[in-house]
Amino acid sequence: MITTIVTGLVGALALAVFILFGVRPLRRRLVSAPIFETYKRILPQMSDTEREALEAGTVWWEGELFRGDPDWRRLLAYPVPKLTAAEQSFMDHETAQACALVDDWQVTHESGNLSPETWQFIKEKGFLGMIIPRRYGGLEFSAYAHSQIVTKLSTRSSALAVSVMVPNSLGPAELLLHYGTDAQKDHYLPRLAKGLEIPAFALTSPWAGSDAASIPDVGIVCRGQWQGREVLGMRVTWDKRYITLGPVCTLLGLAFHLYDPDGLLGDKKYLGITCALVPRDTPGAEIGRRHLPLNAMFMNGPTRGRNVFMPLDFVIGGPAMVGQGWRMLMECLAAGRSISLPSSNTGMAQLTARAVGAYARVRSQFKMPIGRFEGVEEPLTRIGAYTYMMDAVRKMTAGAIDLGEKPSVVSAIAKYHVTERARQVVNDGMDILGGKGICLGPSNFLGRAYQQLPIGITVEGANILTRSMILFGQGAIRCHPYVLKEMKAAFNSDGQQGLRDFDEALFGHLLFTITHGVRAFLKGLTGSHFVAVPENVAPETRRYYQQLTRFSAAFAFLADISMLVLGGELKRREKLSARLGDILSMLYLCSATLKRYEAEGRQEADAPLMHWAIWDTMYKAQMAFDGVIANFPIGWIGRSLYRIVFPLGHPYDVPSDRIGHQVAKLLIEPSPARDRLTAETYLPPHIGEPVGALEQALAATIAAEPIEARLRSLEKQGRLKDNPEANVRDLAQAAFAAGLLTAEDYGVLKRRNELRDIVIRVDDFPFDLGHDAQQTPLHKAAA
Repeated sequence: MITTIVTGLVGALALAVFILFGVRPLRRRLVSAPIFETYKRILPQMSDTEREALEAGTVWWEGELFRGDPDWRRLLAYPVPKLTAAEQSFMDHETAQACALVDDWQVTHESGNLSPETWQFIKEKGFLGMIIPRRYGGLEFSAYAHSQIVTKLSTRSSALAVSVMVPNSLGPAELLLHYGTDAQKDHYLPRLAKGLEIPAFALTSPWAGSDAASIPDVGIVCRGQWQGREVLGMRVTWDKRYITLGPVCTLLGLAFHLYDPDGLLGDKKYLGITCALVPRDTPGAEIGRRHLPLNAMFMNGPTRGRNVFMPLDFVIGGPAMVGQGWRMLMECLAAGRSISLPSSNTGMAQLTARAVGAYARVRSQFKMPIGRFEGVEEPLTRIGAYTYMMDAVRKMTAGAIDLGEKPSVVSAIAKYHVTERARQVVNDGMDILGGKGICLGPSNFLGRAYQQLPIGITVEGANILTRSMILFGQGAIRCHPYVLKEMKAAFNSDGQQGLRDFDEALFGHLLFTITHGVRAFLKGLTGSHFVAVPENVAPETRRYYQQLTRFSAAFAFLADISMLVLGGELKRREKLSARLGDILSMLYLCSATLKRYEAEGRQEADAPLMHWAIWDTMYKAQMAFDGVIANFPIGWIGRSLYRIVFPLGHPYDVPSDRIGHQVAKLLIEPSPARDRLTAETYLPPHIGEPVGALEQALAATIAAEPIEARLRSLEKQGRLKDNPEANVRDLAQAAFAAGLLTAEDYGVLKRRNELRDIVIRVDDFPFDLGHDAQQTPLHKAAA
């Protein structure tokens, strides 16, 4: 009897739950409607600029990671970017020639600018028009080719790389291609492609740095005189700074708020952010002064104008695109951010890996190359593994652009993490170089890169802001399968349709959260050993795919719980948001590294680079999980989350020293693996250049090592004991004089010694540098 009653009650309860949640009209009225009203009240209002920024771009692989169950077959199926024959020829010839034209010490210390010959070369050869279609006279290169070229140029000179990079990034050419009128394209694009116009784009103001939507620059629609006739135009006032190529530009792209108080264009008084093209010779435009960003001598400076009249035809896209500037900028930002800084900073890392690795073999201490000391191996390992991962991220992200994607979140991940790893790589390189690294001069190949590291950290979205507000803040809304749908439903002016859409999204969201909580717990409980992965992945990487799937499910669950508990407060909990962004980023970095390993044919010699990079990144992801959970504002929820995400404890420790040793060894001796790691590094062919000298010194050092070992053996045997020259610094000469070394062996050691002395040499100058005939650009600017 009791059993029957209990069974009946359970059945009735199950039926009630089924009716409540399964009958949609009833569910909407009794469950979704109250939640919907509460949600609309607490959801912060979104401005048009916020909405356009949020909706700009596309969702790509990061969407798979956010959904908690990545389709690895999709990742492996992405085509591997390759250069065309024309692009490869340009890399091998024109790009190498451009590098050869530049003496970075002369640029940064003496002239403060690229030489006239270099400027003329990059203009004539089309470097400034790589993204412009051939029908306008441009090169029409792929995003991948653009990335490859900037990477190589960056191994030579930041001034050279930036001068090429900026015209092909967010600026007049790209905006014209997407939004310009036919007349604007026909006039400006051929001139930009040939270098007859040098473009710059002015967005940042002294009062609105990273908050670009708050720029105070304004334009007022009015009538005025232009070239002898009255036209409809605008008077624009602006004050901009940090404008790259601004001092030398002939065509200034300008962003400002546009108002129409007299209704000359319609009923709206505020028209929105507008983008215009302003020729340098426009009356009232102030262009020409420069900043000095940490002795990086690319042109960068302020521009100002007060009540400068210009016709409406100056608006990119003409009068029809008035007020559309913010949307234009947001839609185009991802492409430039995906290429420019990831490429330039990867180039910096490749140079460091190549040159510092060689130096660590050439430079000896206590009769042993410093690269074989464990203390030096540690930074060498980071240099090698980080460079491998950075290059993987660069290539995969540039490849996404060529697939037609505009990945706003991925581009932010690439920008932030490549520049941060470049900072670590160069810092490690400087630690290894020691005194050699801190004395600037023509012999110093890394000092300027070290000086200029904060530039990449700061520009195109300061890294602090990017990490704490964009990576997860934008990623959660764009990449999550339900959050954006819920928000759009709340903003829907049709209340009934909004409720229906919200109901669908809400219950899909609830099922999504519960499913991934269960999946995360089960995968943690089983160590993710039963996670299915594609059969065609490398056996040595199989566990990484499984653990990444586990971490993806755990991230999806943790993100949902954080948004559910904190709601809009999560936006202000920037530390928690940053750590959630770290997890998403680490999953993307590992994905790119696995993609590279497969794309390059599973090179066995590269495996230590791949293993150390992924292990280190997964460990950092694990620590980011800990950071979120330990600081969760409701303690019992945080403790529960830990038991779900890590039911058996942490799966990762710090990377293995054994693998680290293999990575460090790879950097200090010539090999195909080392060549692949530093493939885009420009290598000067002669010893008058510090990197060229290092290349030859490394080969000479390796050739001399067995001979030197014999020499040390002779010394230990006492066979040089009675030789009067045995106390001199160069034992080779003493051994040769005693007939213990052949002339050939002596020649090898002598050549090694000559090259070693060139490599370890540091520069010196007259003590009164400020009064020297060749003053620095800083002194000249002050004068």
